[in-house]
Amino acid sequence: MASSRPTLPFDPFALAQAAGEAAVGLAARPAELLTVQMEAARQWSDFWTGAVTGKATDKPRDRRFSAPEWQDDPYYRAMRDAYLLASKQLRETVGKAAGDTPQGAMARFLLDQYLNAIAPTNFATTNPEVVKRTKETGGANLVQGFLNLLEDVGSGKGIVQRRTDPDAFKKGDTVAATRGAVVYENELFQLIQYDPTTDKVAAEPLLYVPPLVNRYYMIDLVPRQSLVKWLVDEGRTVFVISWINPGPEHKDKGVEDYVLSGIVEAVGQVRKRAGAAPDLFSFCLGGTLAAIALAWLAAKGRANEVNSATLIGSLVDFSDMRDWAAFVHESHLTALEDHLEAQGFVDSLELQRLFAAMRANDLIWSSVVNHYLLDRPAPPSDLLYWFEDGARIPAAFLKSYNRELLLENRLTDAAGFKVGDAAIDLADITTPMLVIALKDDHVSAWDAVYRGARHLKAEFVLGGSGHNAGVINPPANNKHSFWTNSKQPADAKQWLETATRHEGSWWPWWTKWLDDKGNGKQVAARQPKKPIEPAPGRYVMMP
Repeated sequence: MASSRPTLPFDPFALAQAAGEAAVGLAARPAELLTVQMEAARQWSDFWTGAVTGKATDKPRDRRFSAPEWQDDPYYRAMRDAYLLASKQLRETVGKAAGDTPQGAMARFLLDQYLNAIAPTNFATTNPEVVKRTKETGGANLVQGFLNLLEDVGSGKGIVQRRTDPDAFKKGDTVAATRGAVVYENELFQLIQYDPTTDKVAAEPLLYVPPLVNRYYMIDLVPRQSLVKWLVDEGRTVFVISWINPGPEHKDKGVEDYVLSGIVEAVGQVRKRAGAAPDLFSFCLGGTLAAIALAWLAAKGRANEVNSATLIGSLVDFSDMRDWAAFVHESHLTALEDHLEAQGFVDSLELQRLFAAMRANDLIWSSVVNHYLLDRPAPPSDLLYWFEDGARIPAAFLKSYNRELLLENRLTDAAGFKVGDAAIDLADITTPMLVIALKDDHVSAWDAVYRGARHLKAEFVLGGSGHNAGVINPPANNKHSFWTNSKQPADAKQWLETATRHEGSWWPWWTKWLDDKGNGKQVAARQPKKPIEPAPGRYVMMP
């Protein structure tokens, strides 16, 4: 008889054990512990001397302390600096005690959660903005904030569910609104083709491979932010894979299914409809799957079915997972597999909570302050609306991906991973490839992406900003920067030191790269044929 015991997608005992090991780590090295204590005493002596004499300190690059009082008022400045110094010392101490291991990553993760939670910005009496607001409203902000908290708890989804206004956007109307049609579908994906807006288009069509964890329309937000619309207006034929939101019936769909029945099938459909091999472009996990698909095509002698491939914020070498290493651990994987066996998939809310915890200040505590203490309405954000519109991942896929790719890092070994009867060797890929990393990426660290680019023998570009925002960078906004370098030294920092910085968006540079990899011809604009339904289609609407 199956157990009805609720399961967790992680092992809390492994976290507790890691914390305990870190706590006794330095105690076993008394000489080193004494050095740490002496240095901490010196730093606190300097801090109190500065605080008593009124010496102003430099403003930190920390958005939590952006209010002018944190810099101008001695009381708040001292509180800020004391918190930041204590946080720095604790992180350094745990780093020394725990080391660069999965257990160390878990200890650092727990410490970060604690330090983020106790920041003075999170409390009504120690946040100058909240103090000011409370005086202005006579405390009404705290009363309404408490009601907001009760409403969120009553929703059953936990606290902090209002990072953005959920009613500000509508799929197919204000976001995911570029005109097009679903032209093919199977049990895993719908294929969307967008209506042309130019008389002539590039001979090579584009096919986008999104990650499974979110819907495809990060690249089709509001029109002024839409990469899809920009590409179509630039004279490109754009196709997009829209993955189904899987349920229990998809429990046994694994990596092989998403590669063969997903990406390879979509490539074939695009070739059939456009009459040319597509340029793939992909994001995050979608890029990892695209690389596997390219290696599979190469192993089958079908490499010419794809003209080029662009991987954005994607990892193929998982040897350095940074903070994410805290959950790439045998105990967590076993707990997750038990959870998946009982449920059949990992739920989108569980994934969102994990991503939010990894960026707690931006995605949790800023909302706590704004929603529960300041009683400010959640601002409309198309990117956050997309982020919260998550998707599930089937059990078989996540088991294989987590264990074989993340934990065992098999893609870096020749023939270390199989899709069907084909051994996947990324070195066999002959398709022209471009890898784009994002400088402030918290999910796929840019230097880890760079190592993957060298492994793939791909060209490399570094964009500005973070994992999601760095992708959505319309040229008209003239934001961020990007870096190029024709050389690829082993050390990523050396690459950056000798790279050329370019102001603005990398989008135009990328389409020029696509032109260079194409045949240079233009053809008559391609209209979607035999449409099944208008874009964005049913799959992206699935709850």
